[in-house]
Amino acid sequence: MNSPEDYRSSAGKAAADTRLHSALAKMRDKVGRNALNLYTQVDAQADPRLKAKDVRRKVVNNLDVVLTSLAAKITGRGGHVHFAPTDLDAVEYCLGVARRHGVRRVVKGKSMLSEEIGLNAAFEAAGIETVETDLGEYIVQLKGETPSHIIAPAIHYSREQVGELFAEKLGEPYTSDPPTLTAMARKALREKMLTAEMGVSGGNTACAETGHVTIVSNEGNIRMSSTMPRVHVVLLGIEKVAATLEDHDVLLRMLTRAAAGQKISTYVSYVGGPRLEDEPDGPEEFHLVLVDNGRTRILGDPDFREVLHCIRCGCCLNVCPVYLKIGGHSYGTPYCGPIGAVFTPLTRGVNECHHLCQGETLCGACKQVCPVDNDLPRMLSLLRAKLADGDPRWNVRPQSRGTKAAFAAWAWIMSRRPALDLLLRLGRAVQRLLPKPSGWIRRLPGPLSGWTRGRDFPPLAKESFTERWARTRGRKA
Repeated sequence: MNSPEDYRSSAGKAAADTRLHSALAKMRDKVGRNALNLYTQVDAQADPRLKAKDVRRKVVNNLDVVLTSLAAKITGRGGHVHFAPTDLDAVEYCLGVARRHGVRRVVKGKSMLSEEIGLNAAFEAAGIETVETDLGEYIVQLKGETPSHIIAPAIHYSREQVGELFAEKLGEPYTSDPPTLTAMARKALREKMLTAEMGVSGGNTACAETGHVTIVSNEGNIRMSSTMPRVHVVLLGIEKVAATLEDHDVLLRMLTRAAAGQKISTYVSYVGGPRLEDEPDGPEEFHLVLVDNGRTRILGDPDFREVLHCIRCGCCLNVCPVYLKIGGHSYGTPYCGPIGAVFTPLTRGVNECHHLCQGETLCGACKQVCPVDNDLPRMLSLLRAKLADGDPRWNVRPQSRGTKAAFAAWAWIMSRRPALDLLLRLGRAVQRLLPKPSGWIRRLPGPLSGWTRGRDFPPLAKESFTERWARTRGRKA
C-alpha cells in the first residue's frame, strides 16, 4: 500500500493511466451529475445543504451529550458500547470480542473506518479469516489492494479486469458480463456468510433519540453480514451521529443523493442491539465501537471542527480535478480526494501528509457539491499556512523556510510598482538566453523548472499592459 509520502511518485504514474481516467470519468458523469440534479428536487424554497449543515453543526457542538444518549439507548437494549480513544484500542477491542467467541471467520460489510484502523490486517495476523462481502471491497481484497473511492472501492477497475481477476482467483471461466460476475461473487461469498461466527460493519450514521445505527447499501450482502453471524460489531466514528430522528432523516436524504445520485438507497438497515426472543434473525450479541482516533483533537479547534460535519458521501471526489486524474491510491490513505486531504493530515500529522493538502487545486468544486456545505478549500488553505509558518498546537514545523522567504519577497515586490517594473525588465533580459524553438520557453532554470516539466511556458511580453496604457494614454500609470 502507498503512503502519503509516496504521493508525488504515485500521482505521476496515475496521471499517465488512461484506463484509470476513463473509469473515473464514468463515476463523475453518472453519479456526480445525478447528485447535482437531485439537489434541485429537495426543498425548492431553501438550499437543503444548509439545513443539513445546521444539523451537523448542532450535533458536533454537543457531541458529548448526544453520544451519552446514544450509548444509553443501546446498552438499555442489551447491546455493548465501547469508546475507543485510538485505532489500536478499537482493534484490540474487536480482537477481544473475537477471541471470547472463538471466532475463526469474520465477514465484513463495507467500512472505511475499518480501513482507517487497519482491522483486516489485525484479524489476519491473529489467524482469523476476514472476508469482505461488499462486491467492490471483495474485488480489491482479492487483488490485495485497498479501496480507491469512499463509496465505490473498485471504481478503478473495468469489468474486463474484474473478469480476469475472478478467473484467476475463483477459478471461474472468463467473462466480462456484469450479472454473471455478480453471480460468481455471490456463489463464493454465500458459503462464507453462512459459516462466519462474527460480522463487522461500518455505520453511515446513528440516531441518539432512538438508539439505532443506520447502514446504507445498494447490495443485500451487508444485511447478511449483520444478521447471520451470532456476533455483530459496528464501527462508527464518534462524529457520525444525529440527535433526533428528524435530523437523522435530513442527513439520510442528503447522503443517498450525494453518494449515489439516488433519492434513497436500495437497502437502508437499522441496527442497535441483539435480537429479541421473538425475532427470527439477528445477532445474539451486538457491539458498537465508537472510535475517536484524533477526532476529539479536531473538535477542539474551531478552525477545523467543520471537517467533522462530513457524512462520507464521496461526492467531493467525483468533481475534484485532482482525484479524477490520479485516483484514490495515490493519496496513500483510506480517505482520498479533498476530504482526505484535510482529514488525514489532521489525524496522522500535517508534516507527514503535507503532499495531500498541497496537491489540491483550491478550485472550490468540492464545496459546491458538498451535501453539508463543508468549506474544504478554506481548511486546505489553512493547512498550507501552518506548513509555511509552523504551529506548535498541531506539532507542525515550517516545511521550507526558503519557500516562505521567496513568497515574502514576491509579496514585497508585488506591492511596489518600481520593484515589479525592474523585475519585469530583468526577466525579459534573462529569457533571451532560454530555448524558445516555437516562440514559447521550453525549459525554465533551477527551482522554476517544474513549470515546464510538462508544458511550454509563455514568454514575458515585450510591453506590459501598464506600460502600454501609459504609452497610449500619455500619462504615467
